[in-house]
Amino acid sequence: MEYVTAVPHPRTEAADTGPNRTGRRSLGVALLFGAVGAAVALLASRQEWCSGVAAVAGGRLPLTAKGSDVTGVPAALAIVGLAALVAVFAVRRVGRVLVAALLALSGAGAVAAAVLGAGDSSALDEKAATAAGDASTTIDALSHTAWPYVAAGGGALLLIAGILAVVYGAAWPSMGGRYERSGAPRARKAKAVDPDRPEDLWKALDRGEDPTGTA
Repeated sequence: MEYVTAVPHPRTEAADTGPNRTGRRSLGVALLFGAVGAAVALLASRQEWCSGVAAVAGGRLPLTAKGSDVTGVPAALAIVGLAALVAVFAVRRVGRVLVAALLALSGAGAVAAAVLGAGDSSALDEKAATAAGDASTTIDALSHTAWPYVAAGGGALLLIAGILAVVYGAAWPSMGGRYERSGAPRARKAKAVDPDRPEDLWKALDRGEDPTGTA
C-alpha cells in the first residue's frame, strides 16, 4: 500500500507584493514625511531668520527677526498640510485626490515662501524704523541664518507626502465604521422578532424573513 504524503504548499506572498505592498509603503512614507515636514516648518518659523543693527539716537541697536516676523505663510501652510494629511483618510475617490492635491500645494507654497523670506529684510527695516522713530531708517550689517532653508525642507517633505497621496492614495484605507478592510459593507444583524407584537411579524415578513424562526 502506498502512502501519499501531503506536501505543504509554500505560503503565497501575493498579498505582500504588488499594489498592496506599494500602497502600504507609500502610506507609511507619506505619514512620516507629512508629520515631520509640518513639525519642521512650524519649528523653523519660530527661530531667528535674520539679524542686523539699526542706527538710533544714542547709538546702534541690534535687532533680530523670527521667521514668523518675516512671513507667516510657511507656518500657516504647514497647519493646512497637516490637516489635509488627516483628511485624506476621511474621503474617497475624487475627494481624496483633491485633498491630496491640497497637501502637495501646501508643501510647495511653504517651500516658495521660505525661500523668498530667506533674503527678506523688510521685517528688520520695520523694527529699525520703529526703534528710531524715523520711517526712513533701515537696517545695517544684515545677516541671515539657515532656518529659512530648514523651513523650506519641511515644506518639501509635505510636498512629497502630497505627491504620494495623489499617486497612491486610491489604495490607502479610509475611515468608516460600516466598512471592512476589503471595502465591503458589514452585514447588519437581524433584529429579534417578538411573536407577541404583530408589527414585528409584519416587518419580518416585509424583509423576507420567517417570523416563526423555523427553517
